[in-house]
This record gives sequence, C-alpha cells and structure tokens, in this order.
Amino acid sequence: MTSDDAAKTLADLGARYFIAQHNADPLNATLLGVTGFDDQLGDPSRAGSARVVAQVGAIHDELLDLPEATLDSDGRVERDVLQWLVEGTLSDFQHSLWETNASAAGYVSPQSLIFQAIPTAPLPDEQAVTGWLTRLRGLPAYVDAIAARYEQAAADGRTPTRVGVRQALTQLEGHLARDLADDVLLSPSLPEGSTSARDTAAGIVADHVRPALRQLAGVLTDSLLPVARDDDHVGIGWVPGGDEGYRAAVRRHTTTDLSPEQIHEIGLDTLAGLREEWAEVGGRALDTRDVPRILETLRHDPGLRFQTSAEIVQSVSDALARAEAVRGQWFPPFDITDCVVEEIDPVEADNAALAYYRPPSADGTRPGAHCVLTTDPSNRFAYEYEALAFHESVPGHHLQIASAQTLAWLPPHRRYIDAQLCAYVEGWGLYSERLADDMGLYSSDRARLGMLSFDALRACRLVVDTGMHALGWSRGRAAQFMWDNTATTRANVNNEIDRYIAWPGQALSYMIGRREIVRLRDRARAELGSRFSARDFHGIVLSQGAVPLPVLGFLVDAWTRTA
Repeated sequence: MTSDDAAKTLADLGARYFIAQHNADPLNATLLGVTGFDDQLGDPSRAGSARVVAQVGAIHDELLDLPEATLDSDGRVERDVLQWLVEGTLSDFQHSLWETNASAAGYVSPQSLIFQAIPTAPLPDEQAVTGWLTRLRGLPAYVDAIAARYEQAAADGRTPTRVGVRQALTQLEGHLARDLADDVLLSPSLPEGSTSARDTAAGIVADHVRPALRQLAGVLTDSLLPVARDDDHVGIGWVPGGDEGYRAAVRRHTTTDLSPEQIHEIGLDTLAGLREEWAEVGGRALDTRDVPRILETLRHDPGLRFQTSAEIVQSVSDALARAEAVRGQWFPPFDITDCVVEEIDPVEADNAALAYYRPPSADGTRPGAHCVLTTDPSNRFAYEYEALAFHESVPGHHLQIASAQTLAWLPPHRRYIDAQLCAYVEGWGLYSERLADDMGLYSSDRARLGMLSFDALRACRLVVDTGMHALGWSRGRAAQFMWDNTATTRANVNNEIDRYIAWPGQALSYMIGRREIVRLRDRARAELGSRFSARDFHGIVLSQGAVPLPVLGFLVDAWTRTA
C-alpha cells in the first residue's frame, strides 16, 4: 500500500465513522451542531447497539490493518485520533452503562436528551421543518424502545439506582405538567409562513408523544423503582458487567491507562496540595488562613450569594466580555462565532449542573451558548460564577470547540467533538479557569476563591467517582467526603454526586486532562526557556481540535523540538 492509498483509506474510514457515530446518536449530533441528522432519533434497543458495535467494529479492524510505515506524521495523528474515537464508541455501545442507570442526566439518559437536543435544532427552511416533524413523529416508538431497554436490563439484574429513577420521574412529570403551548419540543423558531407546521407539531406532541412519555413514567414507577438499587449500592460495580464497564469508561473518558485506584490517590494528593493556596487566598479575601473557617464562610455568608437571576447573568456576561477583550494576547486569531449567555430551563434545575456549554451549529445559524443555572439565586455563590464563565465560554469550551469548527482542513469527525474526548475538552475547560488568573480576568480574590472551590470539586470527583464505582462507596459516604473537602452547598453536593452515579467515569476527565496540559506546558517552558510563548503553546494545543492526551503530548513535543 502506498502512502497515497493509506491516506485515502484513512479518509474513507473517518467518513464512515462520522456517519456511523451520528446515525447511532443523532440527538448528540444536534447538540454538537452537526447538520444532516436532525430528523433522526437512533435505535436505543439492544439490537440497535449490536448493529452499531458491528458497524464500528469493522471500521476498527480496518484501521488496525493500516500499515504504520505508509503513514506520515499527520497520518499517524489522524490514525491515532480516529482509533481513540472508534474505541470510545465501541466501549459506549458494548457496555451500554446507561441502561443500568435510568436518570435525568443530560448527555447520558436518552429520554433526557430528547428535551435537551430537539429544541436546539435550527429550523432555517422548510426542509429542516420537515425533519423536525419527522423526528417528533418518531418519538413515541423511540420512547417505547427506551422503556423496553430499561425493563430488559432490569430483568438481567442490571437494575438502576433509586435516586436516578426518581430524578427521571421528576423530570418527566415536570415536562408533562406544562401547558402544551410551553412544551420545549415546540419551542424552535420556525421560518416565516410555517404556522401550520406548529399546529401539526402540537398535535403530534399532544396525541402521541405525551402519552408515550406517560407510559415511560409508568414503567419507571411500576417496573424499575421497586427493584432499584438503594443508596448503599449506587456504584456501577454492583451490577453484572459493571466493574469491567467502569474500567472501560475510565479509559474512555481519560484517554489514559490509569487505574481507578491510581486516580483515587491522585485526587487525595491534589486536595492535600490545595490547602496552602486556600490559606493564602483566604487570608487576603476573608482575613483568615484557617481552611475550615474559610469553607464555612464561603458556604454560609449571605453576602457571598446572589440576590437575583439578573445578577447571575450579568456576572457571567461581564466575565466573558473581559476575556474577549484580551483574547488576542494569549491566543492566535480565531474567527469564531459569538458566545451568548442563556438561562437553563427551570424544569431542568433540580438535575442540572451549574452551567454547561452548547456548541454553535455548523451552518452558523445558532451561536455557541454558555447555559447557566439562575433559579434560586439566593442559594447561588456569587464567587463561583466567574470561574464558571471562563470554563464554559472564553478561554474555555467556546474558544476551543468553536475554533475547532473553523479548521476546515480537519475531517468532519474531528471538527465536532465534545464528550467523545472528554479528557482534552474538559481538561481544557478546567485549565482555562486557572489560565484566566494568569490573564488577569478575575475581578477579586473572592472570585479566585471560586477558582479554588472548583479545583477542590474536581479533585473530589477523582476520589468519589472511583470511590462509588470501583471501591463500593455509598452515596452518603461520597456526599460527606465532598462536603468535608469543598465549599459547596448540600444541594450542589447532591447534584454532583448524582451526576457521577449516572455517568460513571466522565467526572474524572477534568482534572486528569488539566494535569496533562499543565505538565506539557511546564515541560515545554523548561526546554524552551526564553523562547517559550504561552500564545504559541495555546495555538499548538488548539491546532488540531480535540485529541486524546497521548496525541496532544506528541503534538506539543513536536512543536517544542522546532520552536
């Protein structure tokens, strides 16, 4: 095989993977801004998963057959990235951990993705509207298949958690309680003259979709809740195949070979290393170096809370504006779409993280969005939301993901990546929280305490995620550990813990990814000395879109040798 033949084969395999991945998970394609799949829903049955494994497995086998010697440096990068992506998809569908974890968690629960993704699909023309209606018409069968999958898993002993089932029921009941006119499935903006399409959609939702959702709620109540795992057995290791599935998830989400036990110890060591920094910043901001007192003050001082939802929106909007003002000093010029601030739907508030990022659509009709939780503002810590903004918008997810979409020379399967390579994407987001301090973006030492608070939270994730899923910790033990080692509220502790229960391994990606980015930066700085440029380093890190951590190391090392 010549090098040209190898390059063509590699391109063909990437194109096949792109189609297979998004046909398998078209709701996530919508969230990623990938067009062409907005009329689809996928097949959540076990037979559907088996078809994905067979199709993607064939791509994997062909990928492994490519002769190494025929690939140049760019080809090896492409091959390695594609191999990690393919293996991640295989892991997801082979283990299908979601079937054991009925929940309301975004990106994990298929019924939750319905409410998260369908309203975000852009409808610029009649073809898109037709696709939207097609998708709505397919929802009843899709929801029925989800219910059947949950029941089949439970019959095999792969029972869900009680806390997850109750969350799923609360979410479904919240959506079903809304007036039809306020149903989020009917919320997309239609092109002018499409009034009849809105009426058609309303009839589909009222007569077919809502009855299917009620039936799913009935399955959750009658079939799953009675057999659900209690709070002492929330880890995935308690179900058949769970231990193997968790170790696969750890590799998938961290793109490393670290074991759960190694990651657990990294979390403990990281928390210990934060104590001196807590004392230093706390001494300046709160006139005390006593760490337990600092944590108590951050938790209980009403002066550190927001008063209104508008204050939350203003805080994150101002932080984004400051970051944009100095972006050019720290990054190469990127011609990216805007990032807007959107408030998270109140129905999702009980199950939502404090914030998340939604990428722009490929056609430019939908901007990137920093989606932020603004309900119950008097229970939201004002000092945390600047760090959140830097993580989700600029210099964090928006800069990284939107810039990747502009790399027209990258194949499509590499331009639209989010959770598929979490260690890079979330590692970059967490790196951005600290980078923002170097950029002078925090407005005060109190805001820097928010940065430390999130550092502690991400370090705790390494401990409690592995604790529950690999070491058999109870939900209560995990929650108490996080309470003892962070400044967050009981409500947020519970939200965090329940998120890790629903999505095993994903929470490990943040700190593991950031540690590697920092390690590579520090090593490059040491080797280059005065020739090191943070701007150029960031340009290299962002130059190929999201990549697995081993590939990032290869790219940075190659840059260091030639800088």
